[in-house]
Amino acid sequence: MKTSACTVKTSPAGAERIGIKVLGAISISHFINDMLQSLIPAIYPQLKDTFSLSFTQIGLITLTYQITASLLQPAVGLYTDHYPKPYSLSIGMGCTLLGLLALSLAPSYGILLVAVGLVGMGSSIFHPESSRVARLASAGQYGLAQSIFQVGGNAGTAMGPLLAVLVVIPQGRHSIAWFSLVALLAIMILWRVGGWYKQKQLQEKRAKKAAMATQPDIRVRAAAWPMLILLVLMFSKFFYLASLNSYFIFYLISKFNLSVRSAQIHLFVFLFGAALGTIMGGPVGDRIGRKRVIWWSILGVAPFTLLLPYVNLFWTGPLTFIIGLLLASAFPAIVVYAQELFPGKVGMVSGLFFGLAFGMAGIGAAVLGKLADIHGINYVYHLCSFLPLLGCLAAFLPDKGAAARKPCKGG
Repeated sequence: MKTSACTVKTSPAGAERIGIKVLGAISISHFINDMLQSLIPAIYPQLKDTFSLSFTQIGLITLTYQITASLLQPAVGLYTDHYPKPYSLSIGMGCTLLGLLALSLAPSYGILLVAVGLVGMGSSIFHPESSRVARLASAGQYGLAQSIFQVGGNAGTAMGPLLAVLVVIPQGRHSIAWFSLVALLAIMILWRVGGWYKQKQLQEKRAKKAAMATQPDIRVRAAAWPMLILLVLMFSKFFYLASLNSYFIFYLISKFNLSVRSAQIHLFVFLFGAALGTIMGGPVGDRIGRKRVIWWSILGVAPFTLLLPYVNLFWTGPLTFIIGLLLASAFPAIVVYAQELFPGKVGMVSGLFFGLAFGMAGIGAAVLGKLADIHGINYVYHLCSFLPLLGCLAAFLPDKGAAARKPCKGG
């Protein structure tokens, strides 16, 4: 086992170059995918005025997107574990393209829901297979590869509000149609990635057989407790993130009387911190163990979330940057940790956890929107500030990162 792990890490330079190129391409595609998706919450104030929406209806928009983006992902991942579909990446981006066009032209609230549902469907198809591609190109550094893949998505999510400020708000909702050209670019990139993945299918099948021969049977009962803890941590992380992604603009406008433009810049600061946290979480987990990263990123953010509702505008920016940085660093470690619980099920695990991320964020947005309608937006941030305290449960996770942080010796 140790020898094989070292062999993977000392792969030929040519293979490393190919891996870097593929990781770069899949990260850029993730950037485009999530950038396009993040346009939706960024234009919520515009949609609220255009269609006279309540906070509950805004929450239902998020719920529609997140549910379609979550329910299909485990099924897609499980199917592609057995029947890889390299070119499904381009198909998923095609769904996103259609959703953008529908969103730009939607004449009613019902069509808006259909449009965001199409965008969510694109995510369901994109994420499981792209996460598998990242692992395949990792050369054994799974945390680093997962971070490179995910940071593209987080950077794209951070870029969405800025593009909304620069393009969509001045030009109107119909200008979203222009972003379909960016989706078309991503389709072409993913088609090339699909060709590379198709060539690697045979090698992946051989690697699966070797893994099944050398790894012990994974019993569901043994993995049940760690999985339950991970689910609770996912709930804590993504319910809190839903409060920021969906309602932070409204919170800043309500509490500090900011303009929409200024509030969206503050949202970008938070999302930029999240992008940095994502790129840090994976490689740090490779070195010190996934459990430690999960522990410190979720529980460690609690003092800052508890303080946020009580600070002035000057301190709100730095605090939200730190919150984004710490919280986002957990997700690469969580995904790789779960993949290690179920070897050979990369697609299913990736689809499950990306799906849970979208689903919990969607449910959180709907629930928090209802609470904001009843109790006010400030109440939401006081309530959510306690969620990261659930990170203390990470202490009960088995330490699966010990082997990862031991350097290889010898040949």
